Parts: sequence; structure tokens; C-alpha cells
Amino acid sequence: MTDGPGSSEGAEPTRVDRVGAAGAVLLYTSAAGMCVWGPVLLGFTVFTDASMLVPGILVTVLCLPLGIALWCFASVEREHNRLLDTVGVPAAGEITDLSTWSDGDDSGIAVALRISGPGFTAFDATWKRSPDAGLRVGLRIAVVVDPTRRLYRIETR
Repeated sequence: MTDGPGSSEGAEPTRVDRVGAAGAVLLYTSAAGMCVWGPVLLGFTVFTDASMLVPGILVTVLCLPLGIALWCFASVEREHNRLLDTVGVPAAGEITDLSTWSDGDDSGIAVALRISGPGFTAFDATWKRSPDAGLRVGLRIAVVVDPTRRLYRIETR
């Protein structure tokens, strides 16, 4: 998941979640399933004379764009992970503040980080996550940063 745009020095830093091989397979399989489900229902309607035309159209119209968006999201996350694996700089993120957040559907803690390391100017970022009793102000956590693209990935937990 990304927290902001972030492709130039003045842009917001972008947090990248680690997406391994198993996670990528899950994301791509889910995306492909979403893309295929509606057309399969439509094909089932045509070949069996079942009354699935309206559901097939609705599922196609709703799920196909979501499947394409999920596929694109997975591709971008994988690319960002590859970039961080190849050109990422080890850094440290110090927790400067912990606060609760809620957007109506989801809630948790917002972890304010000060990320610093060799070869780039330190920057502040916010990491929204589920509550964790192990997090406290002043704790330093491992981070990998691509300073040119302002990407970062938290390496612990």
C-alpha cells in the first residue's frame, strides 16, 4: 500500500508494503478472477440459456475495472519493491509521535516517523497501522529508502 504520490524530491514520501512472491500470486490471482468472473457468467448465459444476463452484465461492469485496478496496484507495488531491493539505502526511522486515527470504516494508530540515513535528507512520514503495544515514541525501526524516488519500506514487523 502506498501513502502518497512521491516521485520527486519535493513530493510526499511514498510508503511501500513488502509484497513477496506469495502475496503477488494472491494479488494477481484475485485480480484475474475479478476480470474473468463477469465474462464467464455472460458466457454461461449464452451457452445454457440461463437467466444470468443481468447479473453477468453487472458483475462484468463492477468487477472488471476493479480487477484491472488491483492488477495495476500489484504491478506498481512489485516494481517499487524491486527498486527498493536494488537501489534502496538502509536507514532508520525514529517514532516521534503516536496518535489514534479513524476514518469511519477503519481505525488504528498513526505512527509519525523521522526517517534518516546516509545519502539523503531526513524526512517525516506517517505510517497508519493497527495498534501495537510494542511501538513507543523514541523507538528506532529499520527502513529502506530510495532517495531519488522518495520511496520507503519499513523492514520490521
